[in-house]
Amino acid sequence: MSAPHIWIVSPASARANNGNWQSASRWARFLRTRYRVSISQQWPESGKQRDEQAPPDLLIALHARRSAPSLDAYARAFPQRPSILLLTGTDLYRDIQTDASAQQALRQASALVLLQPAGMDALPAPLRAKASVIFQSAATLKPAAPANKRHQDVVMIGHLRSEKDPLTFMRAAALVAAPMARLVHIGGALEPALEQAALATAAAHPRYRWLGALPHAATRQRLKRSLLMAIASHMEGGANVIIEAVCSGVPVLASDISGNHGMLGDDYAGYFPAGDAAALARLIDRALDEPDFYTLLRAQCDARRPLFSPAAEQTALLELVDNLLQKAKQG
Repeated sequence: MSAPHIWIVSPASARANNGNWQSASRWARFLRTRYRVSISQQWPESGKQRDEQAPPDLLIALHARRSAPSLDAYARAFPQRPSILLLTGTDLYRDIQTDASAQQALRQASALVLLQPAGMDALPAPLRAKASVIFQSAATLKPAAPANKRHQDVVMIGHLRSEKDPLTFMRAAALVAAPMARLVHIGGALEPALEQAALATAAAHPRYRWLGALPHAATRQRLKRSLLMAIASHMEGGANVIIEAVCSGVPVLASDISGNHGMLGDDYAGYFPAGDAAALARLIDRALDEPDFYTLLRAQCDARRPLFSPAAEQTALLELVDNLLQKAKQG
């Protein structure tokens, strides 16, 4: 008897190289230890009729609004087969409040997965019983000395789009006082206005560098050689970059939003008000100038690292999938 077939719908592709794709790729790798796994941007795949495909035993959909058509088609065609909806930051903190298709996806999915516990408060109360939290994970990398000892890099990782608020990071470059601080942004330009802002900031402030999109492995190498990682987002479901920083021994400076609290804890010392470039600049200066403060940030991040182990994520995911398939089998 062949292993059950799991189908992952990820609107983000490998070419996008964003957090959603990293989640889909990692889950596919974990699930293949026990199941047959397909991954595509929609279900059924474009150009194929439903009746030409053997239906999967379970569908996993990333992103409520963008995967809503796939989840709806699957739920209608196979109402007795289970499905999992993995909720992103834009799902939790925007779309499910206003978008009818995202709201329907919440109702149709057999199980909901959040990437950090603070997101539970954003769900409608009747749906929380079918929700669980699975922290994402990353391989541990040993911190490395910076390649250039004349600079202390503060890196921001994320494509240039408004939800990530790269403008706050750019504006901080004009306000940081620490002479060795260099603000490095890695990410492709998804919005032309933000691309122009990045180019203008780099021209006006030599301490700011925009490297554009880099491969995931190269990004992690840059990250582990950085002194700090900054995340300025207005909304996050459970940022992969926080996990990768923590698992590389790099402290985080984070916007004070629900999704970041769920990752780093309510008492974390490295928060700044979202959109407040001056506050971010002050934190950067303090981390570079006050060794005790930097040590505190490092210790608080290190304490969170066990939450983000690959073994823990894989165990939680396989347990959820096993239970859903078993319930479906029992009728």
